[in-house]
Amino acid sequence: MLAVTAIAFTGYPVTDIPRARAFYEQVLGLQSTTVFEHEGRHWIEYDIGPGTLAISNMSADKWKPSADGPAVALEVGDFEAAVAALRAARVRFLLEPMDSGVCRMAIVADPDGNSLCIHHRYAP
Repeated sequence: MLAVTAIAFTGYPVTDIPRARAFYEQVLGLQSTTVFEHEGRHWIEYDIGPGTLAISNMSADKWKPSADGPAVALEVGDFEAAVAALRAARVRFLLEPMDSGVCRMAIVADPDGNSLCIHHRYAP
C-alpha cells in the first residue's frame, strides 16, 4: 500500500499563458512561486497554504483544458466579497453560489474553461 502524505500539486492545462496568468494572478490574487519556461512551454506554480496549484501549456497536444478535467476548491475568507470580485471581473459562473449546510461554494471557469470551486467552510 502507498503511504500518501500530502497532495503535491493540482495542475491545470491552459492554452494562453499571459491570459491565464492575468486570471490567476490579477483576478484570483495568487502569486507565482515557481516559473519554468522552455521553448515556449511554461509551468507556473502558485503555493497556497501547504499545497500548490500549477498552470501549464507543457503538453498542449495531449493535456487539454476542460470543464470536466481537474477540479480544485479554493478556500476564501470572505465568500460574498470573493463572489462580488469575480462578478466584477466578469468571470463565468458554472454553478451559482450555493449553501450546502456545511459550506458555501460556487464553481467558476478560468479563461480556458477549466472549473474552479470558490469555497468557504463554516466553522464547526
